[in-house]
Amino acid sequence: MATGQIFSKTTQALFYNYKQLPIQRMLDFDFLCGRETPSVAGIINPGSDGFQKLFFGQEEIAIPVHPTIEAACNAHPTADVFINFASFRSAAASSMSALKQPTVRVVAIIAEGVPESDAKQLISYARANNKVIIGPATVGGVQAGAFKIGDTAGTIDNIIQCKLYRPGSVGFVSKSGGMSNELYNTIARVTDGIYEGIAIGGDVFPGSTLSDHILRFNNIPQVKMMVVLGELGGSDEYSLVEALKQGKVQKPVVAWVSGTCARLFKSEVQFGHAGAKSGGELESAQAKNQALRDAGAVVPTSFEALESVIKETFEKLVEEGNIPPVPEVTPPPIPEDLKTAIKSGKVRAPTHIISTISDDRGEEPCYAGVPMSTIIERGYGVGDVISLLWFKRSLPRYCTQFIEICIMLCADHGPCVSGAHNSIVTARAGKDLVSSLVSGLLTIGPRFGGAIDDAARYFKDAYDRVSHLISCPYIFFLLQFFMCFLIDLISYIN
Repeated sequence: MATGQIFSKTTQALFYNYKQLPIQRMLDFDFLCGRETPSVAGIINPGSDGFQKLFFGQEEIAIPVHPTIEAACNAHPTADVFINFASFRSAAASSMSALKQPTVRVVAIIAEGVPESDAKQLISYARANNKVIIGPATVGGVQAGAFKIGDTAGTIDNIIQCKLYRPGSVGFVSKSGGMSNELYNTIARVTDGIYEGIAIGGDVFPGSTLSDHILRFNNIPQVKMMVVLGELGGSDEYSLVEALKQGKVQKPVVAWVSGTCARLFKSEVQFGHAGAKSGGELESAQAKNQALRDAGAVVPTSFEALESVIKETFEKLVEEGNIPPVPEVTPPPIPEDLKTAIKSGKVRAPTHIISTISDDRGEEPCYAGVPMSTIIERGYGVGDVISLLWFKRSLPRYCTQFIEICIMLCADHGPCVSGAHNSIVTARAGKDLVSSLVSGLLTIGPRFGGAIDDAARYFKDAYDRVSHLISCPYIFFLLQFFMCFLIDLISYIN
């Protein structure tokens, strides 16, 4: 285990298993702290390579993606932190592969539920090779104003509220990532803030212990006091008790072990983490708190009193002159993503198309102000949509039904539809039967089957073939009359 500082303002990391949000949060933290170079040097996404576009402040940057851990370590020899977002099934193998790389010093394992036998092997290898494991089941850690792992400390708003953009004087270590975020906020209210905070993870066998990090903090000059948040279950806190008794820690330690309510339950209780499980008396929160108090740690009477105890300890160090004032700085604002800014109404964005009907500036298209999702949810038909697009308002149901009838009549599903449509329209206009029929017949041409054209051709052909056989003047006159009619009709159509 390292004996001093494990992060700095130049620390760079390799990120295993691409996750956009935690990587972007790391880069936003870098920008907030005034780092010159991004803390994420490369991404390892097994089986793929190339680049991922992300933001460093307002600048869009391309972070290299590598297919293997070995390739990433060779390409980025200065990146000595390995952030592992693999699932619990593959976290152990990938973490061991990273530990075996000569350039990697620190491995953070985010997954919880890593098999205990695998965790023990990782711990053994790391201790034998003087490397640091944070986790499994951790949110990571942070050095204020310098470097943070993944989602540590939550959103940018919380980071600013906790003053993590610049270093304070308090070293903090906890098993819980969620409670770490709470304590960062608490410590920032009553002290000058965190210098470094670590969540060792809630599994039964964490890669590093509470006392490992307390002993590190004891060797970091900028850390003036330490805060420890333990929990019932296991015996990790007792290694800190031994370190305090042996005089290995010279700086004030404020400690609290949560889970004192477990005694109120009649049966065995487990709180969230795999390691937070009530067992024998020595594993109870009360026994651990008393042991820490007897060893010289400052232990409050309850969790509610923890804040005031931290404040009193810090103020005493200030009065003794052990903590100089920390100059306050104003962090730069983090640019918001365009989608977020538009949704919150903070910017005006021009549309990509000019239209008086639809609008593409929101999360979904709108037709005359009605979102597409509303159209679907309310079961609007084609007629309703056309009423919004053409008339820019919702028409009554009888109007939209008429629009839909017109569309069905106009739908092209046969060669005679246009003729039938003309007959229907003429009839609906109040014309007589013959006019309605003729309006349809006159539409029929070569493109629609050519019924009248072909009838005229066949009629003429028949006339030419039999005219020499017909001797009756009356019949001959009728044939001539119909022939002229058909010729005139064809001429009219064409």
